[in-house]
Amino acid sequence: MTRPRVGVAVLTMGNRPEELRALLDSVARQDEPAARIVVVGNGAPLPELPDGVTGVEVPENLGVSGGRNVAMEKLREFGDVDILLDLDDDGLLIDSDVIRRVADLHQADPKLGIVSFRIADENGETARRHVPRLRASDPMRRGLVTTFLGGAHSLSMPMLERTGGWPDEFFFTHEETDLAWRALDAGWDVLYEPKLLLQHPKTSPARHAVYYRMTARNRVWLAKRHLPAPLVPLYLASWTGMTLLRTRSAMGLRAWAGGFAEGVRRPCGERRPMKWSTVWRMTRLGRPPVI
Repeated sequence: MTRPRVGVAVLTMGNRPEELRALLDSVARQDEPAARIVVVGNGAPLPELPDGVTGVEVPENLGVSGGRNVAMEKLREFGDVDILLDLDDDGLLIDSDVIRRVADLHQADPKLGIVSFRIADENGETARRHVPRLRASDPMRRGLVTTFLGGAHSLSMPMLERTGGWPDEFFFTHEETDLAWRALDAGWDVLYEPKLLLQHPKTSPARHAVYYRMTARNRVWLAKRHLPAPLVPLYLASWTGMTLLRTRSAMGLRAWAGGFAEGVRRPCGERRPMKWSTVWRMTRLGRPPVI
């Protein structure tokens, strides 16, 4: 297999120019350079970008899914990118060998569709929600998983060609799980590699005003789009129970209930239930698609 070429994609809403520049500087310091670097201004003008970085401005915020699809299409236009590396605009690559190691992983395993990085704050701590498995006590445990982290990951372009890219309808939350489930069903592997690190400020997803509504809506859409019919009520019931146990905000619960109803009511794209062999594969990986 020839050496895969890595393209870097970054979304920004224009509100973190210093962090964006620091991230791009950390990409420039890599010992194996990126084939291409694309920054998408998601409904916002872009600041001045370093030489060699392609900027794309879209007139409205397309959400995480829509913005990543714009970046993916721009990289596809160049025709010289085999691996797409998505990075949060307020993240930072601490090590200088990240691109090289990403290329090594994909070169060694043609079935590798997705590689999920470890995300840690300035103190080196990884939040439990940033470990893409149920048993999350050890963030340094490497292995195959059933989902991945949005803040830093690599995607095989051939895998994206087959799965169709990001779900535009989702806008924000669970778009990674939607893509991972499609990749797994198509026979690709998803690897969590904790030695690949993105430093990222400690944040809560609930900082976004739409978090509770979109979390509920998109979970319903995940089930409607991808699960065999008998598993749909089990998946939604388990997540409803966990939400009721975990959520302390009455306002958050109301927003969640509204999002759940929206997910039931509104269409979410074509339904393509995964094969039962994929369900069994996910179960063997430690996360059956009912949890």
